[in-house]
Amino acid sequence: MLRGIGRTGPGGAPNRYGATVLSDDDIRSSMEAFLARRSAGTRTTALGAGSDDLESGLRYLQGAAAQGWAVPAWPAGLGGRGASAEDVRAIRRVQREFAVPDLYVYQVGLAMVGPTLLAHGTDEQQHRWMPAIADASEIWCQMFSEPEAGSDLANVAMKAERDGDEWHLEGQKVWTSRGMWASWGLVLARTDPEVPKHAGLTMFAIRMDDPAVEVRPLVQMNGDRHFSEVFVSGARVPDDWRIGELGAGWNVAVTVLAHERASAGGGGGGGERKGRGGPPQPPSWLRRLEPTGVLEDPVQRQRAMRAHAADQAGAWTNSRAASSRTPGPAGSGAKLRSTRRYRDRAYFALDAQGPAGMLADVEEQVEFLTAPSMSIRGGTDEIQRNIVGERVLGLPAEPRVDRDAPWSRSRKGLL
Repeated sequence: MLRGIGRTGPGGAPNRYGATVLSDDDIRSSMEAFLARRSAGTRTTALGAGSDDLESGLRYLQGAAAQGWAVPAWPAGLGGRGASAEDVRAIRRVQREFAVPDLYVYQVGLAMVGPTLLAHGTDEQQHRWMPAIADASEIWCQMFSEPEAGSDLANVAMKAERDGDEWHLEGQKVWTSRGMWASWGLVLARTDPEVPKHAGLTMFAIRMDDPAVEVRPLVQMNGDRHFSEVFVSGARVPDDWRIGELGAGWNVAVTVLAHERASAGGGGGGGERKGRGGPPQPPSWLRRLEPTGVLEDPVQRQRAMRAHAADQAGAWTNSRAASSRTPGPAGSGAKLRSTRRYRDRAYFALDAQGPAGMLADVEEQVEFLTAPSMSIRGGTDEIQRNIVGERVLGLPAEPRVDRDAPWSRSRKGLL
């Protein structure tokens, strides 16, 4: 282990290669400089629900950037510390002692764009964009879905036409998460309409402050405005901002989506530690229910324990999956489990308020109104089940009559 997080004494010790191995105490000491300890009353938002907080995540990422704590698996020169999977697990274990803020605003860059650049970007692109993602100086959004290309993502119509060393982009995107904050967008566009739909796509980066880009936030039923529709009218994008090969945009998109599902399925759950070396504690959502008295009812207590057990199983499954740095189709299963866990907790927490749960000022109402979206965002439950069925279980694929037809003919359907 060349740059590991071992269980040595305070101050670290050299391993057999002569490199310094940090201890939990070393990690803890570093994080205390920019993170507060988690307490029984600690509560952060989940996926930005009901919050437009950029500042807490910004402070955390700026504090973590110097030693690469936020994205430890990234290379040291790109905002991380080159940590192994074992090291990352140890860092995350210590982080659970601290009140790490909700990073929803920054998550597209951290969880999706950065890993995709490592897989498909040039050295120049990685050095241009990844450090700025890691320290939160630049926010990214994901511009994939369109009015006629949601679950059938390969049907995108955003047009990209080449003009020398530039591309002219024209079209509309919708359900663009973080669009209202983003300085950069990862945009999937069609560069060849005369080949089958999956083959004619290319991935680009685009400046969101370009005068040719208009962002219109969409109001959700929980009051958030985190999704947007985006209109691109003749934006000029240099070829240096093309990510991956010409016509290979679908492969790049698959990488992005795999990381999206892994990050969506890798959230919360499991026990939390209170203080250094303390015994495992019930999760904060469960502790908050105790004063309501709802857990005195055996039926409601059993309902809470089912949700808690699902959380624990999900946490263990995610920990086992963390040994792989390349998310695969099993991430769709993790996303399905995460969706179910979020929904069960949100519905139960609101029910626990009794008649007061019908009032608009009840804190739990935001998560209750957010919960239905979990089955849609990041790919619908139906699409996730198709992926699990076909690519994990090996079941027969659904018929696809447009697989070999040019997109210019198949876009409106061949049947």
